[in-house]
Amino acid sequence: MGEQTIWYLEMRDPSEHHARALPAALNVVECELPRFAFNRFLYELVGAQWQWSEKLEGDQGAWQAMVESDAHRTFVAYYRGAIAGYYELYRPDGVNVEILYFGLVAECIGQGFGAGLLSHAIEQAWGWAGTERVWLHTCSLDHPAALANYQKRGFKHYDEEIAPC
Repeated sequence: MGEQTIWYLEMRDPSEHHARALPAALNVVECELPRFAFNRFLYELVGAQWQWSEKLEGDQGAWQAMVESDAHRTFVAYYRGAIAGYYELYRPDGVNVEILYFGLVAECIGQGFGAGLLSHAIEQAWGWAGTERVWLHTCSLDHPAALANYQKRGFKHYDEEIAPC
């Protein structure tokens, strides 16, 4: 079993966001009617290439309850009618929004969509009334440009850990 580095990043004020425009080719839609099966599909579609498996092995009931709670929001990006990527926001305490999952499907990586979609996620997080902080974590198993994209958008590193993978 190998090891991975996990980095924790945060943004404490919306003025720290270095926004990039959402590419005109992307259409982002919020899933206003929670559908656990859809979130599971998105997690597998985007996450398979990055070894996302933790949620697939865990308590499906707890995951479903989270997805269907008022503290959770899902957004899907479409390119030419097909899913290009997605992100989930989670704010269980009413003030700290975690960008829980964020990613693009393999076919859309390298097309310049990542920075704009991340900015969209950050804007939605700060636009959620009551938000005081936006945070996320990423790891060394993620896309090589992920950490830099987060930092270029204004996230600051506040912690890291080494964990088995």
